Amino acid sequence: TSTSLPVAPSARISVLTPPLFSHPPSPAAYSTPVSQFYTPPLGYAPGSGLSAPPTGPPTSGFSMSSTYDITKGHAGRAPQSPLMPSFSAAPVSGVLTAPITQQAALSLLGETGSAITFPEVHEDTGVSSAHSGASSGGLWGFIKGVAENPMVKSVLDKTRYSVESMITTLDPGMVPYIRTGGELDIVVTSNNEAKVAAIRDAFQEVFGMAVVTGEAAQSNIAPQPVGCAAGLKGAQERIQGLRRTGVIHEKQPAVSVESFIEELLPDKWFDIGCLILEDPIHGIHLETFTQATPVPLEYVQQAKSLTPEDYSLRWSGLLVTVGEVLEKSVLKVNRTDWHLVFTGMSRQQMIYSAAKALAGMYKQHLLPGTS
Repeated sequence: TSTSLPVAPSARISVLTPPLFSHPPSPAAYSTPVSQFYTPPLGYAPGSGLSAPPTGPPTSGFSMSSTYDITKGHAGRAPQSPLMPSFSAAPVSGVLTAPITQQAALSLLGETGSAITFPEVHEDTGVSSAHSGASSGGLWGFIKGVAENPMVKSVLDKTRYSVESMITTLDPGMVPYIRTGGELDIVVTSNNEAKVAAIRDAFQEVFGMAVVTGEAAQSNIAPQPVGCAAGLKGAQERIQGLRRTGVIHEKQPAVSVESFIEELLPDKWFDIGCLILEDPIHGIHLETFTQATPVPLEYVQQAKSLTPEDYSLRWSGLLVTVGEVLEKSVLKVNRTDWHLVFTGMSRQQMIYSAAKALAGMYKQHLLPGTS
């Protein structure tokens, strides 16, 4: 039991402050009783030994955490009121119990338990409708409609081709990177870069964009085919060999190149390249040939003399190629591209010309009526 000092009922607390106005305000401005803002706790009665109720927030025992996050627990929204510091008043022993303290705190904060309110956030239906209007119109529908306009597509295509032409003119090596893509996928039955590059350039020139890759394949005939039938057979065997071994799919479009020699005139031999294209999906089979390159008779006779009579593939050609004979007989001649020395035109250029014609025929078969 604690003993409290008696307080005289007539005691008054006066604070001396300097006058702030020349004419003091009327007493009516301060006529609002304190009891309107403060509810005394239960059990309080004047003259019961308790001190007068405070008229403002306590100034002692004040503490505020510097790490207090004002947005914590509010879904990232900043509250509409300033930072509310936390107060800790000195406990009064022997006067108020815990239930009374909680009841007084709830009476100050109200029944909701919080004095801070936030405005309701309404979802902007205009934004959601703009996104959902891609299929039913709106901004995205307008953009899609403009992009599908034939005139706009023509302008965009011309702009793209102009930019590509500028880039490829400055750096011709960028052509395979720019034009590689699209729906057309062609496999060349060889890993010879001259063949692959010639066919890639031709198909990309005709179709705009195409994916052209090379895969090594065997012809299963003599190294030097003799006659058109042997050349055509070798080109077909290269494609079928890749399909049998599973290197390419059964429906994969493929282009094959096979060179052969042919006696077109008496004692006059020519080297010709046979190009075939097979597209099982569309049922397209095309053949074409490169220009004929003259081969001196003596080099053909040397290749025949180096081939045994009992050679197992003698029916299809010779064991030694004309290029091998020319490489040993003529200086600065490569067995795979001896055409440049004899005609001034490389083998890659010859294959490119024939492949461009092959691509043009293939495009006409895919799109009937295309000029």
